[in-house]
Order: sequence, then C-alpha cells, then structure tokens
Amino acid sequence: MLAAVVSDTHRYKFAISKVINKVKNADILIHLGDNIDDAASLSSEFSGKIISVRGNCDFSNKIESECTEIIEGKTFFITHGHKYDVKYSIDTILDKGKSINADIVLYGHTHISQIEYIDGIWIVNPGSPSLPRDGFPSIATIEIDGGKIVPSILRL
Repeated sequence: MLAAVVSDTHRYKFAISKVINKVKNADILIHLGDNIDDAASLSSEFSGKIISVRGNCDFSNKIESECTEIIEGKTFFITHGHKYDVKYSIDTILDKGKSINADIVLYGHTHISQIEYIDGIWIVNPGSPSLPRDGFPSIATIEIDGGKIVPSILRL
C-alpha cells in the first residue's frame, strides 16, 4: 500500500498539477490542510481514497482539524499541526501520538519536510509543494508492505 501525503498547497495551481503527476500510483492521498479545497482539485485526477484535514488557513467547519485512521493495520494520527505548536517543537504532537498508540504522525504547517523515528513512532511532515521553507517543493510517501513502514520525501 502506498499513501501520498501533501500539505500547504495554498491554491497554487502549478503545485497541484505537479502533485497530481507524483501521486497517480498511490492508493491513498492524505491532504494535511492549507488549502483544503485543493483536495477537491486533486480528487478529479486521483481515483484512490482521499483523507483530508483542515489547516489554520482553512475556514470550513465541514472538515475536522485532525483524525485518526487505521491503514494497513497501522494507526495514523493526521493533523495540520498548528494546534500542536509544531513550528517550535514536535514534542506536543509526539505526546499526542504516544497517547493514542500511533504508528505514524502526519503534520504540515511548517512548510519544512521532515521524517523522524522517535520512540517507535514515525513523525512525517511532507513540506510544501507550493511555498517550501526548506529550499525545495515536496510531498511525502508512506509505503506499508508486510507491516513494514517506509516513509520518504519526494522533491517535485
């Protein structure tokens, strides 16, 4: 199973088209907010399941700001990250992941891609395909095969 993770697209059409080209082979697309309407744009070109959460620049109450999903037997905690002060530290979001026995914590908000493995939890930030703050536009992928979790950052 392959999940593609994207965040902080901010309605940049050029970034959305780049994302579409990279996620076509994924089984699941996860959008971490800012701008959640972009998930609808992506859905027109993506045939798999889409999971999305609201970010700090999204004003609809129709979408939750976080969720927990079981995918391939692994617990994913999915959020934008702003409510966990991720611009300053990942400690609070890591504590949340521990409290729900998450295998994977996904967040955005910082526009900086990151993968860490801490205390048995994968912490993944896909960065931003439109407004990166680490020098390159990116998304993340998470492959789960035989129970093994393999996260990666893909430069666009």
